[in-house]
Amino acid sequence: MKQESNMQLTSRLLFRLLPVQFFLALVSSVNGIVSGLFATNCIGVDAMTAIGLYNPFNMFTGAISLMMVGGATILCGKYIGRNETDKVQDVLSLSNTLCVLIAGIFIVLYLFLAIFDLTGFIARDPAIRPLFNHYLVGQSFGVMPLFLGNQLASFLSLENQAKRTTFASLVYLAVNVFLNYLFLIVLNVEKKEFALALASSIGLWVFFLLQTPYFFKKDVSLRLFKSGFSWRMSRDIVKIGIPGAASNGYQTLRSLIVNNLLTTVLASSGSAALSAFTASDTLLRFAWALPTGMLAVSRMLISISIGEEDRQTLTDVMRNMFRRFLPLMSVICLAIILLAKPLAGLFYRPYELPVYNMTVWGFRILPVCMPLSIICMHFVCYAQASNKQVLVHILSLLDGVVCVAGFTALLIRSVGMNSVYIANVLNGVVTTIVIVMYAAIRNKKMPGSMDELMVVPEDFGVSEDARMDLSVRSVQDVVTVSERVQKFCTEHGIDGKRSYFAALFLEEMAGNVVEHGFSKDHKPHSVDIRVVHKDDSVILRIKDDCIGFNPKDRSTVSDPDDPAKNIGIRMIYQMSEKIEYQNILGLNVLTARI
Repeated sequence: MKQESNMQLTSRLLFRLLPVQFFLALVSSVNGIVSGLFATNCIGVDAMTAIGLYNPFNMFTGAISLMMVGGATILCGKYIGRNETDKVQDVLSLSNTLCVLIAGIFIVLYLFLAIFDLTGFIARDPAIRPLFNHYLVGQSFGVMPLFLGNQLASFLSLENQAKRTTFASLVYLAVNVFLNYLFLIVLNVEKKEFALALASSIGLWVFFLLQTPYFFKKDVSLRLFKSGFSWRMSRDIVKIGIPGAASNGYQTLRSLIVNNLLTTVLASSGSAALSAFTASDTLLRFAWALPTGMLAVSRMLISISIGEEDRQTLTDVMRNMFRRFLPLMSVICLAIILLAKPLAGLFYRPYELPVYNMTVWGFRILPVCMPLSIICMHFVCYAQASNKQVLVHILSLLDGVVCVAGFTALLIRSVGMNSVYIANVLNGVVTTIVIVMYAAIRNKKMPGSMDELMVVPEDFGVSEDARMDLSVRSVQDVVTVSERVQKFCTEHGIDGKRSYFAALFLEEMAGNVVEHGFSKDHKPHSVDIRVVHKDDSVILRIKDDCIGFNPKDRSTVSDPDDPAKNIGIRMIYQMSEKIEYQNILGLNVLTARI
């Protein structure tokens, strides 16, 4: 019963946070989608080729951004799980400072390569290279807000300010489309590739600036930049973040290899093949935003669960991925496959062109790899947070470059353009097999449970006999839980006074949530309770997904006309050794040590 309740609470939280993370993922993918549609319909195939050539640059900057976001988010999640919330501000200030410095380096590099026409190693065709240079200059203006905007979005999610990021994402989409229409159709600017990139860059500045006002509010503890942080913490951010970002780094190399194979082996149709792959991959980025958002939500819960050493929630996150995320993504991919021809028609007409047929096959084959990629992405994230570096690098190397580039090289002469699409599917099959085999080797048997598949250490968290997990769904459950808590404490050698007080604490606080929290809306709720015996102390944790409420606000409030008002909460705070409250991702988490 408890496992199912925790599973439902975790599932509700994941799907409540998912829409925001989906829109956030669109911020990095919509650039290619909008630019691709305007490029093919308003400029031509050569413009799409230039965008395809920029992909390695886009992947590399994305890898660095992911390293910063992943490292900072996981580090903060662990601090939150350990109740060390004062360190979150230090991580925010440091990560923003590092983003400014790194973005500055990329801007100088992009402008230097484009202005001095040093991009021949990417754009070998002399007719395409000027177009690519113009596009690169326009993209340079968006590097800074891309880094900072993604960073702020992750912290706003931790602060339960998801609506602000959602609004910023939607405005960015609107600005990007409007400016492309203005530059390319209304004004008909001469350097169209530059205009394509500039529209996206301006949109990214809007996305970043719309998120910043939250950090200037008087009653908010977090600030964009605040002195006093330790530069040593940057080592932790990079150390935690770089394994997860390695896949994007490898994808930069993969993109270079695949682009070279398409333009050399398929010499007569190389440009059309690259344009077709870019078109199908570009539109599929919209669909890729969903698994990217799924991963962002799971990353937060995984890092917090590891900080709390909460084995149950940690494995429930992965169960949700298999039971809910995977089927949802499979349905979406099936829809894309069925709509392959009209989707390809968005980019290319007339329909008899070879590039159109190549694009159709991209929409028929590439989506198959997405559900498999969700599995790989989640296990890389978990391995990254739990310091399983060997698994991270194996999966990142296989997923990032070895499988796709290798299978493409093996199949391209016999299968042609479709080899790239098939290679992506085979990549997902191989990485899934590797995950299972890694667990089998570590466990010395085939995994038979989620704990074994994840290779969760036996000493992670407290032992089964030293903890008790309970769930409260009604007023009737409160009394039963209180009695079980008192019995648990007595059986573990806790004196009668503290055993009674632990039961009283649970009865008062859980009853307060049921009475006041459950009635605030008409949504299903539950109170998940954990009781831990550790170092001759009892640690009680109450977690619920009701409206935010810090009981400390009532612990010092008394009413002369009603002396009994808030007496339960006041008594609890007077008798507890330590009580801490956090609102984590919209969950109320109250922890007490007795």
